[in-house]
Amino acid sequence: MLKEYRILSPSGIVGYGFPEESWRLGIAQKPDLIACDAGSTDPGPYYLGSGKPFTTRSAVKRDLTFMLTDAIRLGIPMCIGSAGGSGGTPHLEREIGIIKEIAREKGLSFKMAAISSELDKEFLAQECVKGNIVPLGAAPQVTPEDIRGCRRIVAQMGVESIIKALNEGAQVVLCGRAYDPSAFAADPIRLGYSEALATHLGKILECACIAATPGSASDCMMGYLYEDSFAVEPCSPNRVCTTTSVAAHTLYEKSNPYMLPGPGGTLDLYECRFIQETERRVRVYGSKFIPQEKKNVKLEGVKSAGYRTISICGNRDSIFIEHLDEVLAGVKRRTAENISGTDIDYNLDFIVYGKNGVMGALEPIREITSHEVGIVIDAVADTQENANTVCAVARSTMLHYGYEGRIATAGNLAFPFSPSDIPVGEVFNFSAYSLLENDDPAELFPRTYYEFADGEEKH
Repeated sequence: MLKEYRILSPSGIVGYGFPEESWRLGIAQKPDLIACDAGSTDPGPYYLGSGKPFTTRSAVKRDLTFMLTDAIRLGIPMCIGSAGGSGGTPHLEREIGIIKEIAREKGLSFKMAAISSELDKEFLAQECVKGNIVPLGAAPQVTPEDIRGCRRIVAQMGVESIIKALNEGAQVVLCGRAYDPSAFAADPIRLGYSEALATHLGKILECACIAATPGSASDCMMGYLYEDSFAVEPCSPNRVCTTTSVAAHTLYEKSNPYMLPGPGGTLDLYECRFIQETERRVRVYGSKFIPQEKKNVKLEGVKSAGYRTISICGNRDSIFIEHLDEVLAGVKRRTAENISGTDIDYNLDFIVYGKNGVMGALEPIREITSHEVGIVIDAVADTQENANTVCAVARSTMLHYGYEGRIATAGNLAFPFSPSDIPVGEVFNFSAYSLLENDDPAELFPRTYYEFADGEEKH
């Protein structure tokens, strides 16, 4: 008979922060594991391509200080997935440095495994030639040239590498890019708990109190795992879990809300039952796990798309707004004419808030009903200087563009900032979204071990 296994999830992402009061209430329950996801592709391809984390170092250090010191004090594992946001080598290295700093400042003793998920491009190109890389969903088939053209490629690890690290004595496991539930599910699966229940629980805990009411990614959630079910309950007395909040979170962000594929297999939720066990706690039964016939891991690769410059402006002239489509088309045409004869390779776009700035071409309401619009001039070119040029030409052209019924000639646009043009820097596109078939996924992700004694790293 397996005992109740308790997991403390402090927040949706390391660096989002959490109330110390909630943390202390969670720690008082003596969890068996502290785990937290640290990344996502939601912020887009820039962070993977640039190697920059999308969480700040100071915020991450604050969160990790609580997590690491209490994990060591309680003698329990701590596991972090998708370190630094994107899980590439530079992201992982920053988090390793933060852990070392905390260990030194607090005089901690422990063994840590850092698991890399950034794969060698030449290895992947050869796997592509062998036919071991296939498209994921509607994504196109990548070629060896596509892979070699990536700035960086990571693979999304499952539980196998984390289990190996724990079995090899690591108390702290810091992962590169990882399937969101893996950091939560690996240790209980290692100890014999149901893979289905542990993975489903991990899917909820990786977003912490987003599954509670009121929801928050910056507050602590407890998970309780049993042989036949699991339960979730927020640490803060100001939040509750309901069957609706937990079921809704289970089903979100998925193309099929009942079948959730991931590394190792698919979570089958057709027969799940959500029970309101107490006013604040929900118990879940019936999760199933269907193992993969062919083992695979998801690849995420990015390539440079050039350099971006933007200008943010607004207009509340009803005549301008009435002619907006005509104005934008004319500005694109005039910009092309005004930089003709140069060798600038560029793309110019306009994001219009008050029209279709959020949904773009998918916006069902075609008529502009607002009294004002916000416009983002978006220029991407082959160099930063060229992006600056395109944006400047488009901005000045729009500022003085003439249209039928125009009365004032002082300028069409209001700018909230000076300077009006903002160089963004290099930008990236996702260029590989594929599955790599591999018989032993754990061996794709090398583990590096670090040992600390009273804060000093042992060599």
